[in-house]
Amino acid sequence: MKAVVVEAFGPADQLAVVERPDPEPRHGQVVIAVEAAGVGLVDILQRRGEFGFSEPGFIPGVEVAGRVQKVGEGVDRGLIGQRVFAQGSGGYAEQFVADAAGLVALPDPLSARNAVALGVNALVAHFSLRRAQVRPGEHVLVRGASGGIGLLAVKMALQLGATVTAVTRSTAADRLAELGIQNIVRRDRETEPAGPFDAVIDPVGGAAVPALLGRLAPNGRYVLNGGAAGFPPPEFGMALVQTFFNSLTFSTFSLNSVPAGEAGAAARAIFADAVRGALVPVVGPVFRLTEAAKAHLALEGGDAFGKIVLEP
Repeated sequence: MKAVVVEAFGPADQLAVVERPDPEPRHGQVVIAVEAAGVGLVDILQRRGEFGFSEPGFIPGVEVAGRVQKVGEGVDRGLIGQRVFAQGSGGYAEQFVADAAGLVALPDPLSARNAVALGVNALVAHFSLRRAQVRPGEHVLVRGASGGIGLLAVKMALQLGATVTAVTRSTAADRLAELGIQNIVRRDRETEPAGPFDAVIDPVGGAAVPALLGRLAPNGRYVLNGGAAGFPPPEFGMALVQTFFNSLTFSTFSLNSVPAGEAGAAARAIFADAVRGALVPVVGPVFRLTEAAKAHLALEGGDAFGKIVLEP
């Protein structure tokens, strides 16, 4: 099979297309013929050597959609030929090994491309909003609103009946407005919004976190679910202490902390919402598997709108 590997930690040109032996499933596993693979920040961080693998030579990619091609011992052979969404490692390849217990069946109307455009990002947005306990009528700030997680967090918060302020770059603002998002802050032209906000959903992080904590309303909740701009400064906790009497809450969220069964149930509900039109996936640029380096450059450049997808 064709696969993309990280030859050495560093820039996007360290991604190389290679031939690897076709994988065989072990007990409890399946092999999926990949139709679409998601490209996300975690892939960038792993390629740079900042997260996950300790040595180069691995295949990046944590989510795919496709058809089950082979099953290992202990797995129902009836799964062969079924369309599924799966998480794991090694998604930038023509074939992907996954645990059968974590598979999520895809509804017939949902394409593989749309499945990964939702996938991990929709799950992170869903659980982040749940952790923030967003309620109807509350004011929610979403950073990185043109990216995969941010865009879906905006849509889901609106569905919950919240008033949403979306922070994004100027080049993406018009596209957000076309989706019905009215409160938009252009980060390269305007200062950060003053608030107060009942909740902040933040896939960006970085140096702005302390100031944004100061814009939370009493009993406000801040959920950091990504680090596109890096970690907050070490002293960011002082912003919480200095507003002690407002009883603010700061939490981090990683999808890795969610039990597989709970994540699977949430994914099935998300895919069902997409089929009935309640949640519309936004697919960004689509690249061939052999163009993985271009896909990474597009994500790092910050110009992509929606989810970047690789297709073998």
